[in-house]
Amino acid sequence: MNFVAGKTGWIEVICGPMFSGKSEELIRRLRRAMIARQRVQVFKPVLDNRYSADEIVSHGELRMKSEVVEDASEILTRLDWRTEVLGIDEANFLGQELIPVVTQLADSGKQVIVSGLDTDYMGRPFPPIPDLLCLAESIAKTLAICMRCGAPAKHTQRLVDSDELIVVGAAGIYEARCRRCFEPGVPKQGYLEFARPGGSAVQGGSASR
Repeated sequence: MNFVAGKTGWIEVICGPMFSGKSEELIRRLRRAMIARQRVQVFKPVLDNRYSADEIVSHGELRMKSEVVEDASEILTRLDWRTEVLGIDEANFLGQELIPVVTQLADSGKQVIVSGLDTDYMGRPFPPIPDLLCLAESIAKTLAICMRCGAPAKHTQRLVDSDELIVVGAAGIYEARCRRCFEPGVPKQGYLEFARPGGSAVQGGSASR
């Protein structure tokens, strides 16, 4: 890939748990680029077929047409050299191979906006996002709302029994949890204790707010 004369590329990373608005923010930035009449290409992994086969879809039903790739290297083969801004959604499905691809794109003068989970169902760093955070010029950390207590949520809680790193799903399979309510893996607790103002507590299997 040739360097684009007069162009400085950079990397933007949008990360956080599920249900925190990552795809929505990605779509917002890409639409802004389109309004500015920049050439935009959008990619997503073939694994992400939850809501659409060929669109980025946020949990809030915002949609944007995208190209589907089997792996990270396919992005380079599908790239239009005139493209100025690239969006890549669900980067956590593309693995470590995405890192040299994104670096090459930015080095060639492209603006690359990447969205994905930064931690997995065990709360561990979820490649390739941690490495991309080190390479990025701009980082946005989005937070969800804990579905147990309503606190800011940084974790994605898996609700189904599986040891696989990647299990594609949305509501009913995952939910957002804060650091207090998060249980690495699959929930095993019988109840949670939620403190009320003044020091009293309520016990039960769930809490509403």
